[in-house]
Amino acid sequence: MVGWAIAVHGGAGVDPNLPTDRQEQAKLLLTRCLNLGISALRSSASAIDVVELVVRELETDPIFNSGRGSALTENGTVEMEASIMDGSGRKCGAVSGLTSVKNPVSLARLVMDKSPHSYLAFSGAENFAKQMGVERMENDYFITEDNVGMLKQAKEANSILFDYRIPTSGYESCGVGTVGCVVVDSQGRCAAATSTGGLMNKKVGRIGDSPLIGAGTYACDVCGVSCTGEGEAIIRGTVAREVAAVMEYKGLGLQAAVDFVIKERLDDGKAGVIAVSEKGEVAYGFNCVGMFRGCATEDGFMEVGIWE
Repeated sequence: MVGWAIAVHGGAGVDPNLPTDRQEQAKLLLTRCLNLGISALRSSASAIDVVELVVRELETDPIFNSGRGSALTENGTVEMEASIMDGSGRKCGAVSGLTSVKNPVSLARLVMDKSPHSYLAFSGAENFAKQMGVERMENDYFITEDNVGMLKQAKEANSILFDYRIPTSGYESCGVGTVGCVVVDSQGRCAAATSTGGLMNKKVGRIGDSPLIGAGTYACDVCGVSCTGEGEAIIRGTVAREVAAVMEYKGLGLQAAVDFVIKERLDDGKAGVIAVSEKGEVAYGFNCVGMFRGCATEDGFMEVGIWE
């Protein structure tokens, strides 16, 4: 038996001028989600069930960039993606290109549990969602006024807005941040899940790191990892898997592994990482201005923060 641990994130890279009330809204949501996970862990829920539960809650609230409140494509639509991984046996499921599924992380879980595959995308993923009978919504449900305004800004600037670039004027969003959760339960089982709407003004069909096992999400016997930030850099650095790899092959501890990967594997990319180990440890790191995050352990430690 080990002590359980949990961490959540809501995106890396935060505008230092983000209004205080927006910061507080984000921290309240992270605290609520942490407490939801803590309550489940105290009731002996498994790591995989807890990461799904917590990410569902994050997807349902429009504050961050996943589910309702997802970033918009160049066409003003949402294309959501998510992945989930159970460190016990390295089972995983992932989805991309979702336009109607209320909770993408739960469809990823169903891909893992109820299909012979690891990854389904676009029309195939939508058809699977219909077969599974998951809750689906019209595309309008996912679109917020804030994000319509941010898309307009991005188009006017002829740019793509990354997770870590939040406009300082006009339609301020509480954080265009990917969400994720990592958990180790009292049995020492690790799990991770990540969900996102991707980049604001992204090309239709773009796939980021969040649904890619080994890039945005990874779990094994040793640890569980979820990433956020510049997806292309996270993909190139296979960041989530690298954290596990340096623990396995270099013998680094959890925090040292996170620090090493942030420093050595992102090149010029900006990102953040949350992680737990099978020993009941929790760690995080980021190389940009701030990361919406929270973590807690069975011994009573709890922290919710944004800045260094």
